[in-house]
Amino acid sequence: MKNYKSADIRNFAVVGHGSSGKTMLCEAMLLCSGAINRLGSILQGSTVSDYHLDEQAHKISIHSCMMHAEWLDKKLNIIDTPGYLDFISESLGALRVADFALVVIHASHGVEVGTEQVWDFASRFSIPKIIVVNGLDNENTNFDKILAQLRERFGRTVFPMNFPMNPGPGFNQLADVMRSALITYGAGSNGKYEESTLPEELESKVKQLHRELIEYVAESDESLLEKFFDQDGLSEDEMREGMHTALLNQSFIPLFCTSAESNVGVARLMDFIAKFVPSPVECEKVQALDSKGSEVEVVISDPKPALLIFKTLSEAHVGDMSFFRLYSGSINTGMDLLNSSRKSTERIGQIFILNGKNRTNVNTLYAGDIGAVVKLKNTHVGNTLCAPDKVVVLPPVEYPMPNIHGALKLKAKGDEGKIAEGLATLHAEDPAFLYRADPEIKQTVISGQGEMHLQIIIENLKRRFNVSIDLVEPRIPFRETIKAKAGSKYRHKKQSGGAGQFAEVWLRIEPKERDSGIEFTQSLSGQNVDRVFVLSVEKGVKAACREGIIAGCHVVDIKVEFYDGKMHPVDSKDVAFQIAGKHAFREAFQQAKPCLLEPIYNIRVKIPKDAMGDIMGDISSRRGRIAGIEAEGSFQVVNAHVPQMELYRYSTVIRSLTGGRGLHSEEFSHYEEMPRDLEQKIIARANKKDE
Repeated sequence: MKNYKSADIRNFAVVGHGSSGKTMLCEAMLLCSGAINRLGSILQGSTVSDYHLDEQAHKISIHSCMMHAEWLDKKLNIIDTPGYLDFISESLGALRVADFALVVIHASHGVEVGTEQVWDFASRFSIPKIIVVNGLDNENTNFDKILAQLRERFGRTVFPMNFPMNPGPGFNQLADVMRSALITYGAGSNGKYEESTLPEELESKVKQLHRELIEYVAESDESLLEKFFDQDGLSEDEMREGMHTALLNQSFIPLFCTSAESNVGVARLMDFIAKFVPSPVECEKVQALDSKGSEVEVVISDPKPALLIFKTLSEAHVGDMSFFRLYSGSINTGMDLLNSSRKSTERIGQIFILNGKNRTNVNTLYAGDIGAVVKLKNTHVGNTLCAPDKVVVLPPVEYPMPNIHGALKLKAKGDEGKIAEGLATLHAEDPAFLYRADPEIKQTVISGQGEMHLQIIIENLKRRFNVSIDLVEPRIPFRETIKAKAGSKYRHKKQSGGAGQFAEVWLRIEPKERDSGIEFTQSLSGQNVDRVFVLSVEKGVKAACREGIIAGCHVVDIKVEFYDGKMHPVDSKDVAFQIAGKHAFREAFQQAKPCLLEPIYNIRVKIPKDAMGDIMGDISSRRGRIAGIEAEGSFQVVNAHVPQMELYRYSTVIRSLTGGRGLHSEEFSHYEEMPRDLEQKIIARANKKDE
């Protein structure tokens, strides 16, 4: 492949809800361009983009995949993304480096929650959108209904560039609005088509749509608008120029119809992408920070290189591979660049352009292009590489917080090191996957975007790092506190032949407001206790707070007053007062109406309207409290407070109740007292475990 300049490059992410046909649409594009000679199959695991073992095993896309095709003397950089919401972070990375989004919608399903998600993300990145209604060869498809739904959700500017003549099995004809022609695709899935005149009964409809298209284009530019009224139309060159502008500022949102499985409509979509969509030149500036943290612009015409790493992957036969978008300058093999995010130097080794697992080595890439480099020493997702004499930091992607958690249970001793290495590697590849060693619950907790996400993580740990583990429910970090005042006097005395131990501690305790912690004070008077032992008593009290009293949970929100005691001139020492302080606190705690607190989470559930009843009932059954309901497009958003112990695998429940059309997010809110019956069960379980 020749080296393409910035103006001849088209970068786009293929995004959408799961099973909308994104992977097969990419496959059809590669076939049309001659990059492959036959369509692969998802069921057979033979597509270009779904080449990883986990993708072939589960028959879904899990990783974003870089591909490229040549079409009408343009280079199309295609990023296929997963539609399964568990892997939404892959779509985020792709949209961050794309110049526009190809939003794929299945003709049988219409707008789904995944559609809304990626649409909102594309809007957040301020990139244009093109809609593809795919799967029009399925039975019971209704294009007019889909178009109405799209316009209701995304605005009246959604405009059909073509529409199906014979939707359903055997679909092969489209009415093309731009050309005012009938497009007929041949048999054999080769993507080739013939143009002919429209049937007479459609001429007026297409003519009206063609005029509406010209109006959309003219409205994007005042000078074109004047010509439109003066000339009653626009020339072909004016249309081409106006289409660029209209698409860039989203004056209209083009819609194309396809059947990727039979390669119908794909070639015309590629024609439009090559001729009309923005190149990196139209998206010439991106915001960044300089070495002092001040805002600057990275301009594509700047000769100094600046690139963003948007994905990393550890490939067994290649090594660590970093995928990047070059925003300015050019890079060559052997060039030294500064990692401005981590203040380290990296040498650029081999540079690749990719079609799935097939890699083509190139010596140079120019601004606007997408590629990959191998074996960078200290560079991760979100890092910027730039010229050492012009330091910039490009903004990284912000990933959504995890909404499902699990704890690792080791089956074999000695695997701790391999697990730690595996978790660090998988987090570097997928920043939306988080893990932590939690000292409070004494478990390693992994967190992700859904049950499938965690399942893939576990499978990768087992296969790639050869460890034997299970995923179990994480323990809940309950808290212990009190509801009343109490006091205790405890004497510790030990005499066993040698030096003895003696300490007597008098304590008073009382509850404090929530989230105020442990306050230890002393009000000693006289000489009954040497002040040097105050710290010893405090150590004992805090040790008891860490260990817990009634259920082995951390103690919180208590004021402790050490007001008197006794000591022995010889046998009193630090350890004796620690023990006495600890036991005095435990006795006082038991008398002060102890109770358990449980963590409460804010949850936000986005669902179709027809699932409201099921979701509201389910939240109530989980002891949840509805905080508010709001509309968001065609979806409803329920905000609620739910105890953490009721949220295990909740994302799976949401998808089950909504047929895969719902999603939720969650974050910690506060602690509050739990119901007495549940409290007794937790205490009994803790006591049984101790026994």
